Amino acid sequence: MISELHVLAQYLPGGGFMGISMTYWIIIGLSMLASFGVSAMLKRRFREYSEIPMPISGAEVAEMMLRQNGINDVRVVSVPGHLTDHYDPTTKTVNLSEPVFYSNSVAAAAVAAHECGHAVQHQQAYAWLGFRSKMVPAVNIASNMLNVLMLVGIFGLSLFHSPVMLWIWVAFFAVTTLFSFVTLPVEFDASRRALAWIDRSGLAATMEHRKAKNALFWAAMTYVVAALGSLAQLLYYVMMLLGNQRRD
Repeated sequence: MISELHVLAQYLPGGGFMGISMTYWIIIGLSMLASFGVSAMLKRRFREYSEIPMPISGAEVAEMMLRQNGINDVRVVSVPGHLTDHYDPTTKTVNLSEPVFYSNSVAAAAVAAHECGHAVQHQQAYAWLGFRSKMVPAVNIASNMLNVLMLVGIFGLSLFHSPVMLWIWVAFFAVTTLFSFVTLPVEFDASRRALAWIDRSGLAATMEHRKAKNALFWAAMTYVVAALGSLAQLLYYVMMLLGNQRRD
């Protein structure tokens, strides 16, 4: 994020710290505070709900949800790390972090069911998941090009003094911003499917639907904060570039 400041500092109007508009620093500061607050709440909730026991482990919850949805070609595997849980449509695996895979807790059950929600989306050809998957190659290219252009800007090469190059930089940033917003319906829908299954399966009485819903809500809010922060930066870049064009 700080590298982006150096890149655009060569072209955007100064007047603030490090020659960057104070408006930008405010956007960055608010985004970081929101991200920190949501992350802290997420960790707090998961710590709390990790202490509420369940009769079965996260891995068993995942296996049960997959089978009850008629999904027999997806494996549930354990991966190292914390909050590294994800569904991989290319390998058809529900990857659960070790604390989730082995734990018998409400938090583990909620996370496992959420990741299986993505597997159900894949099975049912959920449109937003398909769109998101199709965007992945473009997002990878955009992310790599942003890194290249940031290096160009940091080293002060004359190439980056061109407004055209700056607009290209903004275009790549727009791709990553769009991806963050496309991710939102995918994540919220996976949680909706997870909670609906939890109620149907009878686990709700054991794990307390409200607590599972709260845990998934804070997990989803991390994506919301990231998307809004990215959009705020993108709008700032566009407004500054348009403002410069009007003055030229």
